[in-house]
Amino acid sequence: MSKGDSIKEVLDKASKGDKAALGRLLTIIETSPKKASMVVSEILHEEGGAHVIGITGIPGSGKSTLISRLISHYKDRGLKIAVIAIDPTSPLSQGALLGDRIRMQEHATSPNVFIRSVPTRGVKGGLSFSGVTMIEVFDKLGYDKIIVESIGVGQTDIDIMNVAHTIVVVTTPGLGDDIQALKAGIMEIGDIYVLNKSDKPEANKTYAYLDFALDLGELGGVDKRGWRPRLLKTSAIMGEGIQELADSIKEHLEYIKASNKYMEKIQTRRMLMIKLLAEKIFLEKLEDLAEKGDKIRLEKNNSLYQACINLIKKVSRELERE
Repeated sequence: MSKGDSIKEVLDKASKGDKAALGRLLTIIETSPKKASMVVSEILHEEGGAHVIGITGIPGSGKSTLISRLISHYKDRGLKIAVIAIDPTSPLSQGALLGDRIRMQEHATSPNVFIRSVPTRGVKGGLSFSGVTMIEVFDKLGYDKIIVESIGVGQTDIDIMNVAHTIVVVTTPGLGDDIQALKAGIMEIGDIYVLNKSDKPEANKTYAYLDFALDLGELGGVDKRGWRPRLLKTSAIMGEGIQELADSIKEHLEYIKASNKYMEKIQTRRMLMIKLLAEKIFLEKLEDLAEKGDKIRLEKNNSLYQACINLIKKVSRELERE
């Protein structure tokens, strides 16, 4: 594959199953805002038909093992599956712990599976421009199921609501009897709640607490158009409950298509993608000017705030000229 290929040519190769071309395309999205804007302009021309499944939950709940089981389930049915594993980025090194691909390695050689780990790059909501745009790329390339595994940490990990059609929240036994802990952040956003590692002795107790919280409307809540969050037991290690989970995911897809929420979510996701792209282009230009010596200079009687405003205006004028 020539380095001189245009974005359209790389997309064409990727659409024909060239994984190297697809990998190159995703790298462009991660590393070059200007070229990424060209990718965005190509993929927005047509709508795909993928089902985007967001899987989140507390660390250590077995999300990656559960995803691996779902991949096997969908592979057996001849579907194309993409996995975007969102990994936390270190605030010091800016590196990410890209361990999810290792756990799912058994699927890496399958022609119908593509797995990509993506660092958050410090984005508070848990999803970067790269992660959101990759969903659109996989959708355009004809993937049937796009699974997004988010980092599952705290109240900020809720951007997944803006990009996924179906949200699966994974938890595990041993949380104790504090319902308030279950209500925090990501435990409020699920369409389907999964109690994984349900072979543990304390699983029945935790299930009862979750079921009670759902009945009270403390978790998820009933959709005004009719969807009540499901609560399931699985043991990903043992391969138990996977069929029931897949059935519930399919049931929710049918529901959102019937209630017109499928297209609503696509529109919300694309607006988020464009917003994040604009931010990336602006910040790249800001860094470029700083490298050329246009740093914030504080003159006499000039506040830091005003200095920042002046630099922002200069960046805007530079972008307009381009």
